[in-house]
Amino acid sequence: MDVSVIKGSPDFAGFLREKGEDTDHNYYTSKTYGPSDPMSKDLWVNIDQMDKDKVKIHGILSNTHRQAARVNLSFDFPFYGHYLREITVATGGFIYTGDVVHRMLTATQYIAPLMANFDPSLSRNSTVIYSDNGTALVVQWDHVHLQDNYSLGSFTFQATLHKTGRIVFAYKEIPVEVSQISSVNHPVKVGLSDAFVLVHKIQQIPNVRRRTIYEYHRVELTKTKITNSTAVEMMPLPTCLQFTSCSSCISSQISFNCSWCHRLNRCSTGFDRHHQDWMDSSCPDEVSTKDKMCDIADTTYLYPFTTTVAAKTTPKGKEATAGRETPSTSHPPTSVPTEDDTKIALHLRDNQADSAVDRVKGTHPLHTGLILGILLVMLIMIAGVLITVYIYHHPTSAASLFLIERRPSRWPAMKFRRGSGHPAYAEVEPVGQEKEGFIESEQC
Repeated sequence: MDVSVIKGSPDFAGFLREKGEDTDHNYYTSKTYGPSDPMSKDLWVNIDQMDKDKVKIHGILSNTHRQAARVNLSFDFPFYGHYLREITVATGGFIYTGDVVHRMLTATQYIAPLMANFDPSLSRNSTVIYSDNGTALVVQWDHVHLQDNYSLGSFTFQATLHKTGRIVFAYKEIPVEVSQISSVNHPVKVGLSDAFVLVHKIQQIPNVRRRTIYEYHRVELTKTKITNSTAVEMMPLPTCLQFTSCSSCISSQISFNCSWCHRLNRCSTGFDRHHQDWMDSSCPDEVSTKDKMCDIADTTYLYPFTTTVAAKTTPKGKEATAGRETPSTSHPPTSVPTEDDTKIALHLRDNQADSAVDRVKGTHPLHTGLILGILLVMLIMIAGVLITVYIYHHPTSAASLFLIERRPSRWPAMKFRRGSGHPAYAEVEPVGQEKEGFIESEQC
């Protein structure tokens, strides 16, 4: 299966990106605490003081380079409004949050306190540690070194994912300015990113699908503020996904233009991880927004036609009962029809006769179209048979050579190229499981 990653594609309306912004990021708000701020120390989680049974040192990640391992969470972690029960920890100083694990985890869908070319195998003191206490997961990269610049010293930092969706980056040892870390062999990022996956069928190759990952939002934190004894706290903002009813969805007062899709019973902007379902269900064609009501009753339903019978006033002065709205029934009328009633009944019968004639006439184009369609298919089949016979008896003709050069075995295979300049991560998994190849498309 082919997969391409499109980062920051400008083709999607509503794409949000805060370059250099360190306060409000639409999906999150962030606040950075400097070395002199007491909150920096409070946000650092001392793993040494935690329950030893809940602290795990990952042996493989602590002794390899460019490896990633899945970690199951004991709680639902909301990320961009989506609840996760599994994340993937990578040696390169980040956490991958996507469902599909591939070799280019650095592209998008990440939580990166400090993504860089770290290699824990360079030192015995380098470890990747994580702990889950039921309400928060702490992942710590402890005394890790850069593979392409070991002499800079060791880095120690951590990321904490809280059950409430709150994310904390805490930094204990940062020996060099983050902006000076080389990104030649590995991206250097600090922040968050999320994307959605679209699955396309390749018409030329049967039974082969292509997955394209579109990054719809990214939070880029200011790297110059990342130093020793600093911390960044990110709080999630409300998203459309949290609303579970149409009325609460379209009346929401948040920074997003929420729409309700009745087919999915979901509130969304259309740009989240459920984008494929949103489009496949034709939600953009029937969404309920603030300009549309949630009542999806069929307003074109025709109620039974009722006539109003006006009763004549008798000499005794009794009031007429005309205009009363009562449902029609199959019982015969109890009064003699008036002249107006007779005209209305005749008018109705005339309309019903006309509609019946129209229905009879409308059947002819259907049969004609069906016959033409069958004839067209037969002509195409006959033409295909004649072409096949011609090519079989004339193998050196231009048409034969054209088809031979474009046979499926000659199509170029789309494979991940290690020389493309992007880091390849291998997942720590049981032997025998196959991994999918990915292709990254540069920004348009």
